Amino acid sequence: MEIAIPPDALVLLVGPSGAGKTTYAKQHFARTEIVSSDDCRALVSDDERNMDATPAAFRVLHGIVRERLRLGRRTVVDATNVRADKRSRLLKLARERGRPVIALLFERAEATYLERNRVRPDRSIPEFAVTAQIADMRRTLATIETEGFDRVHRV
Repeated sequence: MEIAIPPDALVLLVGPSGAGKTTYAKQHFARTEIVSSDDCRALVSDDERNMDATPAAFRVLHGIVRERLRLGRRTVVDATNVRADKRSRLLKLARERGRPVIALLFERAEATYLERNRVRPDRSIPEFAVTAQIADMRRTLATIETEGFDRVHRV
């Protein structure tokens, strides 16, 4: 399935860890279009697995997103984005600049997220964290159509 995405759009990849978001992003978007929470964590702490760096990493991520949207550049946020309160801040940044916002949902069987996380060669997160993300994803599936996205696609 080919998804048409405007060149000035904000794209949120939405799914728990292990959903395939990063792999999809690398296959479908230019490296410079992707703003990854893991990369931002590495930028501020030299370690993408350092969860203590998450607040600083998201300040950096939001700054990059803001500037790319200001310049009218397609911007793909590679983070879990499974919580509405976190998505709303990104939606607001895009709306302030008159940019379209697209959500790409990565729905998998719950066991798939856990297994993919468990076998990751580079990093995995605690299973309880993935389980919490799965619960957040369930809530997302029930509400995301009403949050103000221009389009929501299931990948």
